[in-house]
Amino acid sequence: MTKAQPDPILLTLFENRFMSVAEAMGKSLRQTAISTNIKERLDFSCAIFAADGDLVANAPYIPIHLGSMSFAVKYQLKLHAKSLKEGDVLMTNSPRAGGSHLPDITIITPVFSPDEKSKIMFFTASRGHHADVGGISPGSMPPTSTTIFDEGAQIVSFKIVDDGIYQRDQLLDFMCTQPAKYAGSSGCRNFKDVESDLKAQIAANHKGVRLIHALIEEYGQNTVKEYMDHIRDNAESSVRNLLREVVDRLGTTDLKATDHLDDGTPICLSISINKSEGSAVFDFEGTGPEVRGNLNAPISVVHSAIIYCLRSMLNSEIPLNSGCLVPITVKIPGDTLLSPSDTAAVCAGNVLTSQRIVDVILKAFDACAASQGCTNNLTFGEGGKDASGVVKAGWGYYETIAGGSGAGPDWHGTSGVHTHITNTRIGDLEILERRYPLILHRFELREGSGGKGEFNGGDGVIREFEFLQKMQVSILSERRSRQPYGLHGGNPGKSGRNLWIKQLREEDGDLPEQTRNPAEGDLPPNKPRVINIGGKATVMMGKGDRFIIETPGAGGWGAPTQPTEKV
Repeated sequence: MTKAQPDPILLTLFENRFMSVAEAMGKSLRQTAISTNIKERLDFSCAIFAADGDLVANAPYIPIHLGSMSFAVKYQLKLHAKSLKEGDVLMTNSPRAGGSHLPDITIITPVFSPDEKSKIMFFTASRGHHADVGGISPGSMPPTSTTIFDEGAQIVSFKIVDDGIYQRDQLLDFMCTQPAKYAGSSGCRNFKDVESDLKAQIAANHKGVRLIHALIEEYGQNTVKEYMDHIRDNAESSVRNLLREVVDRLGTTDLKATDHLDDGTPICLSISINKSEGSAVFDFEGTGPEVRGNLNAPISVVHSAIIYCLRSMLNSEIPLNSGCLVPITVKIPGDTLLSPSDTAAVCAGNVLTSQRIVDVILKAFDACAASQGCTNNLTFGEGGKDASGVVKAGWGYYETIAGGSGAGPDWHGTSGVHTHITNTRIGDLEILERRYPLILHRFELREGSGGKGEFNGGDGVIREFEFLQKMQVSILSERRSRQPYGLHGGNPGKSGRNLWIKQLREEDGDLPEQTRNPAEGDLPPNKPRVINIGGKATVMMGKGDRFIIETPGAGGWGAPTQPTEKV
């Protein structure tokens, strides 16, 4: 039977009404959260899902969250579909349960039909990046992690609210007791902040439930469900048309691209498009094996990158939703970087490998040059287990740092922006210096780091901190040895660099002996050491030490012919 065609006005109305629900959830979450990471940096996402777990609509939050949250909802459905009741709220962060990495905790709330109390019509869900969930280093983004157990609390499924009762004791066990059982790993270093933000997520989901019930009361549940289906159908149709246009533009149905991580691991993609159907197969055969470090990316993250790229290449204004993936078949070989084992470390796969997947997809579609290909993950803090195994109270801070975006066929790249799947804010200067023992000396564009071309790549940034007390500092970054490529003759962007300006100290053994004759006058001041710590490192920095992060520029497009003014 042929589906009834939607009223175009109602279709647009429902697209915006669903998006407005997600926006209202986000506003509630931001207002009630207390952590810098969620309240100020906006590292969270809110969305609405159908009863089968498919993404229906979202507000423009974090793309890497939105594409993978559907996997989390569907996993919980498999476990709890028949037992969920009003008053239940689920919590999960495990990569094998649709999570991205452990700091990203997803809260899921079922929305029951007003007429049939046992029938689930929708789910509301929110995912927030919590600045510390335990693990071997403050900030829970350890550059040296080699297993998932190094990275903090892992929750496959937990009813954080069961029949309306908040389960605090179990939450405390999951967040603080369980992670600390592993060698060298600590529980959550600041449980009060994490608990407060989780309560804010629960409240945001409840806000979404109320607004969906109001929408059903206004239009009736049959109409609401009908237009939910139409929205997904519209997205599917848009992607099918996009794939047909790509074949016409490139003159081929077979697309290929490869790029490499800094350690040399290849990410390979072959895309085969069926023009008559408007469908495509994305095949990652040839991608390197699972790595010992933390660059492994769960399958849900790969799907996030794909749906983000498809939505970004569409000219039409539609909500990002599961319809975008209906025409797409994804093939990921097992035991690879993009399909790691359950115990593999993954904290960087979500924030670094995902960026490289996006670059590979856009390269295959000949859409734009490489962006910075990194999120420049900086964490610092104190507390947790010391060398003797004693647990000390502490805290952790996390931020991602902007870089350059890639140039395209008729545009210059943008300088100093978060690119592609991140979309978070940078830590605010006044808030940083008020809440944490540091001074931010520089935050400026890294002039000339973007690749030159007919259209120039965007410049990266320079961010320089001085620490006012001893603390553990970690950086997790890519594009430190491989430059972001240009296309069609455009030059590559400059790779990034992480510099530790270390003061000399007697306790560190690098303070030189005073051998000069006092009669010769005052001794010259000791010059600090300038140390390149590489792309992934954890360092115990002392009082007065500085850390300079130079983020990558982006690739240019087209051969440079004459100096061009950036826009």
